[in-house]
Amino acid sequence: MAHRTQTYLRLAAFPLGLGLTSVLVNGTLNRVMIVEQGLPEILVGLCFALPLLVAPVRVWMGYQSDTRPLWGMRRTPYILAGSVVSGIGILCATLLILALPATQPLVTGALIGAVLLAFMGYGMGRHLASNTFEALIADTFHGPQRPRAVTLFKVALFVGIIGTAITLGFLLDPFSASRLSAITVGIVALTLVLALLALIHMERPAPQIELAIAEARTHSFRTTVATVLWPDPYLRRFFMVVMLVIVGTLAQDILLEPYGGLVLGMTPGETTRLTALWGVGAVLAMLAAGLNLIQRYGYLPILRLGLCLNIAVFGGLIAVGALQQPLLLQVLVVGLGMGTGLSAAGLLTAVVEQTTAARAGTLMGVWGVAHESGEAIGGILGGSVVQLVRVLSGGNAWLAYSTVFTLEAGLLLVALVLIGRVQIQAAPPTPEDVPHTHPSSSAPLSH
Repeated sequence: MAHRTQTYLRLAAFPLGLGLTSVLVNGTLNRVMIVEQGLPEILVGLCFALPLLVAPVRVWMGYQSDTRPLWGMRRTPYILAGSVVSGIGILCATLLILALPATQPLVTGALIGAVLLAFMGYGMGRHLASNTFEALIADTFHGPQRPRAVTLFKVALFVGIIGTAITLGFLLDPFSASRLSAITVGIVALTLVLALLALIHMERPAPQIELAIAEARTHSFRTTVATVLWPDPYLRRFFMVVMLVIVGTLAQDILLEPYGGLVLGMTPGETTRLTALWGVGAVLAMLAAGLNLIQRYGYLPILRLGLCLNIAVFGGLIAVGALQQPLLLQVLVVGLGMGTGLSAAGLLTAVVEQTTAARAGTLMGVWGVAHESGEAIGGILGGSVVQLVRVLSGGNAWLAYSTVFTLEAGLLLVALVLIGRVQIQAAPPTPEDVPHTHPSSSAPLSH
């Protein structure tokens, strides 16, 4: 028991590090690009969409770690390599962004191209590290241990987000380029240390690992996609539902901090702390859903509850801008986190509880692609709508951001309707899954 607890805690260091970089990139860097550097929202939306648009490569990366171990390990080298590439991407993006306003037009064009490449490198590294870490979880935990591990590591991610958002909120005031550069170096270094702490001596040689590698190599990547992923109607339907929920929930993800700065006059430190408030709401909601609510009511009702809560919050966000109430914005951001946590818990539970032993990694990978792709579409959609409305309205920031919030509420309404009408069935087990299939695995995902 003590060894298992130590394994949980050590591995939790990795998602904790992911939370550190998430706040730096999504909570601070996007605000600096729009407010302090004055970059157009559509460019910022593209920068933050690029790491998400390359999400389909996660499936190929997972196949590589399954079939091509390095130095006798299937997961650790890939996770560490992804962490290093991600950190380099963050450093380059930050330094290039801070250099943009002082350059000539021709140089600025080249720097913008370099910024886009840096964001793409960050995304590729993050996908490689996180996707392979999920595979390591599947290798390490089995049976009832697996959902507990998934919950623990998701909470660790949010703890990293909350703690970093609070800390950065104080460290960034007063804001300066040199201060942001130093903080970025420190966070990247700490993230690498946490990854090493989580992974050293975690993978150990075992006969079953060699058998799993040999079995994975019997099918090429193309054959795996053609025979396992594409023909499965369950995966296609579930992919559609996840995409709608994520786009409707996260199109504002890179807009809340600029909204607080441009519409309500909040400082960089104050808007960065919004991420902490969102994280508190998300953690509380996920813990409540995982410990009690889903078991009592089922995951689809909890998913619907989360969507309804977010629809109401988006209406409140519009009113907050009109009333100029920064304190009320903070309260609503907690509610937005709770709605997001409830809907995420419903979706994740549907995946985990209906996944057979032989296909766990594949289905989790597909869910990850749907999530990241939906977030990318949301980022592009949100940034584009804000930019367009500001141009058409003569620079009215409140109207521009309110338009995005209204659009998101509408998408969530569509998702609610489709969830009620789409009968999502569990994926049929393959022959090798039959001995391990839970007795209820053929039941539909409805209650």
